[in-house]
Amino acid sequence: MKKGKLEVMRGSGNVYRDFGKADADLAQVKAILAAEIIKELDRQGLSVRAAQRRTGIAAADYSRIRNAVLDRFTVDRLMSVISRLGSRVVVKVTVRHPEAAVHGAPA
Repeated sequence: MKKGKLEVMRGSGNVYRDFGKADADLAQVKAILAAEIIKELDRQGLSVRAAQRRTGIAAADYSRIRNAVLDRFTVDRLMSVISRLGSRVVVKVTVRHPEAAVHGAPA
């Protein structure tokens, strides 16, 4: 283990932005929705096959969501999956001016 001093930095709350991903906000929204889908599958005790039978959405799509392979999904598609599982999505949008969105700056 390295014995040097570690530098600690406060994150922005969006790991994708912290690592410089171009579409960081979109990736964050997709990740949050995917996490909610996984929670709902676990809460209901559904396998990907059982979820497919219940919702008509392909088991492969549920597997992709569980493995965080989200590039094939749009936000509205993920919201549709949540809806078909019997839950509701409530969206709150906050727009910040660029100077307030600087990494580490208070919102």
